[in-house]
Amino acid sequence: MIPTPSANQRPHVLFISVDQWPGHLFGHAGNRVIETPTIDALARMGVHFPNAFAECPICIPARRSMMTGTSPRVHGDRIFQPALPMPPLPTLGAVFTQAGYQTQAIGKLHVYPTRDRIGFEEAWIAEEGRSNLGGVDDYELFLAENGHPGEQFLHGMSNNEYSWRPWHLEERLHVTHWTTRAAATSIKRRDPTRPGLWHVSYTHPHPPITPLQSYLDRYRHREMDGPVHSAWSADSQALPHALNVAKGLWPTLPPEQYADMRRAFYAQCTHIDHQLRILIGTLREEGILNDTIILFTGDHGDLLGDHGLFAKRYFYQGSAQVPMLLVGRAGDPLTPPGRVDHRLVGLQDIMPTLLGLCGVDIPDSCEGLSMVGERSRPYLYGEALEGPMASRMITDGTYKLIWYPAGNHFQLFNLAQDPREAQDLSQAPAEQERLESLKNHLAAQLYGSDLQWVEGERLVGCAAAPHEPGVNRGLSGQRGLHYPPLAITSNPGQVVGFG
Repeated sequence: MIPTPSANQRPHVLFISVDQWPGHLFGHAGNRVIETPTIDALARMGVHFPNAFAECPICIPARRSMMTGTSPRVHGDRIFQPALPMPPLPTLGAVFTQAGYQTQAIGKLHVYPTRDRIGFEEAWIAEEGRSNLGGVDDYELFLAENGHPGEQFLHGMSNNEYSWRPWHLEERLHVTHWTTRAAATSIKRRDPTRPGLWHVSYTHPHPPITPLQSYLDRYRHREMDGPVHSAWSADSQALPHALNVAKGLWPTLPPEQYADMRRAFYAQCTHIDHQLRILIGTLREEGILNDTIILFTGDHGDLLGDHGLFAKRYFYQGSAQVPMLLVGRAGDPLTPPGRVDHRLVGLQDIMPTLLGLCGVDIPDSCEGLSMVGERSRPYLYGEALEGPMASRMITDGTYKLIWYPAGNHFQLFNLAQDPREAQDLSQAPAEQERLESLKNHLAAQLYGSDLQWVEGERLVGCAAAPHEPGVNRGLSGQRGLHYPPLAITSNPGQVVGFG
């Protein structure tokens, strides 16, 4: 049983999320190129969950799971619906607020309308240029107050491409700096009579890739690691329809350009890592660090060229595996220092975990399981998109089955022996019994329009649509000058870029 603290003994919570940072791209996870000393220290202080996945590795659906403790089936989005309000479910912010917590959200919430606080008492938002969805962006106000109105995107880089350049304004004006300072100020301005919940949500390393020059310089002379190559991804004739479409979204980078892009991406990560030191230092100097739970995660990863693919939306490790670290109060036996917990974890588990550790009742609507409780799941199901671009996934933590209904295409990977998924075992004679078992478990999870892809108990999928490459006229959602401010859009549901 998890001991329940009384209301006046409840811990503070620092809930940190990053955007599009692969779960394997950390020193503590085995990468020997990237510098993540602060986050590696958090892994030594608490528990690392290497089998953590986004149930839907797309920005908005993933954040709905974080904030409601539910899967896409319950919260209603497995696509990316920018004009869909948060469903009428108890949210993380609302439940903590009702329990007497001072609740603050700082950074990216990615909700509609953009000023919806989804239950937090206060929200200071940086929404990557989405003020046209009906709300003032606090970071853009900050830039204007400092003499740079509307200049957030004058670096010329797109939010959904892998071109890059150094940040174009003063270092202090970078959104990573702003998010950290706003969060540290919120901690210092806390109500001392109540425990605090601070949700600090960084917009990077998600493109646009615009690192500070000082962080780019750290990687300038470093030999970079490269993408994963696989025989299954090299055969374009045998690829699922969805992957052939994805490979046409971004140009292939020559080796030198690819290495520089990766340097710039890593530089953004290290910048965030070092800024987290300021939050930890603020908690320490305020005398509340030992009474603060710290949870670090991400909404999804980025394939960064693995198997010839970029960004998210797919269930390969680079995209679907997320970082998940949990540091409890000092001395909490439920989160012993340096533990690696291999249970299957989803973003839906964050809300019940934090509520349980703080002695707050968990709403019945939560599907997630506490990451420090005695219960664990034998399988985790994932779903992304609908129609011909859809993919579905099920994993037991050792094996992963990915299904593309268009063409009824299956892939099977042994994550224990092949963590970067270079070898597809779906045709291996020795794995057919396991393949059929995972198919059955996956089929049991299907609902709604997915049921048209099933005959009896068999997954039959649908015919693959012909692939007709489009023209990227909008440069993947390129932003422009935001002064004067953008007009309120008449179509808030229009997707900018690729979601």
